[in-house]
Amino acid sequence: MKFSAKLAVALAAFVPFSAFAHKAWLLPSTTVTTQDQWVTVDAAVSNDLFYFNHVPVKLDNLAITAPDGKPAQAENPFTGKFRSVFDLHLTQAGTYKIAVVNAGLFASYELNGEKKRWRGTAEAFAKEIPADAKNLEVNQSAGRNETFVTAGAPNDTALKPTGAGLELAPVTHPNDLFAGETAKFRLLLDGKPAADLDVEIVPGGSRWRDKQNEIKVKTDKSGEFSVTWPAPGMYWLEASLEDANTSVKQAKKRRVNYVATFEVLQQ
Repeated sequence: MKFSAKLAVALAAFVPFSAFAHKAWLLPSTTVTTQDQWVTVDAAVSNDLFYFNHVPVKLDNLAITAPDGKPAQAENPFTGKFRSVFDLHLTQAGTYKIAVVNAGLFASYELNGEKKRWRGTAEAFAKEIPADAKNLEVNQSAGRNETFVTAGAPNDTALKPTGAGLELAPVTHPNDLFAGETAKFRLLLDGKPAADLDVEIVPGGSRWRDKQNEIKVKTDKSGEFSVTWPAPGMYWLEASLEDANTSVKQAKKRRVNYVATFEVLQQ
């Protein structure tokens, strides 16, 4: 594998998802079903939405929350050339939140006249960056990529925000979306309303059209925004921002990103 391909795979697992021209996404085989069924989830970064043609999303930081709020385990995980895939057994009734959650630091510096690059956790930063490093530049990132699946009647336990990074706090349930209807959501940043934030929503199938057909909205002062779904199908949502709320003093800014995949049903 060439260096550029290695770098792309690493970035797909670690940096905020909107940092590339490509889009990272999770795609469940179904979003609404009955208890004791199975779903298969694809995870990829691609040029075209929901079409495998670039690199996989790594599953190292996969976190699944069951309807009772406790962790659930993926089964049969596999990462190939263009996508990762795993199965989920819906043993409980209610709503599951499926997420890949990435957070960490990127640093560049010089040591003995040689340029170095480093990436890792905030906890490892102090131990692994040499004390005599020169021209140190540090950036912090936090990204969340989610989708939702409901078995039987929906519930909200798994949807509770953690208070870290950029998160979705649904007003309309994410598995209760219908073409022609208006849904309302709220975005939170570290548990507080993410006001005046640009949100982009793109329908799937972009490979077979010459326009993105994106829907652009902005959050209000309470972090809320609304979208009226033009047609049934799978949709990709993305929002990102930069701030100075870093956990490492050497990092001057933090880039925060949120991505979600929704299915809009026919009425």
